[in-house]
Amino acid sequence: MEIVKKPWGHEKVFSFNQISTVKTLNVNPNQLLSLQKHKKRKEMWYFLTEGYVQLGKKKKKVKKGNVVIINKNTPHRLFAKNSPVSVLEISFGKFEWDDIIRLEDGYNRRGTTKK
Repeated sequence: MEIVKKPWGHEKVFSFNQISTVKTLNVNPNQLLSLQKHKKRKEMWYFLTEGYVQLGKKKKKVKKGNVVIINKNTPHRLFAKNSPVSVLEISFGKFEWDDIIRLEDGYNRRGTTKK
């Protein structure tokens, strides 16, 4: 993310002339995404609310307005505790659903690898 100062304030540039997919992730209280990784894309999460992230084995609280970069092949997940969590997700590279490698999944979805 780049911050560009303007006479009226500033812009936050998340993606500029790059192949990307942009969406929001909204996680209900006490829910979590699968622990997953991607071989073909890097992700940037911009936190619209306070929330929680797991990168590898490390878990941490993230403040509203913070950015988390998730490099290719990095296990990651987003999760909520008592309040909902909203994140703007930008995936850099060609987005393909079959590039989601689920390492753990609490919803018993197909394709989750067994440890």
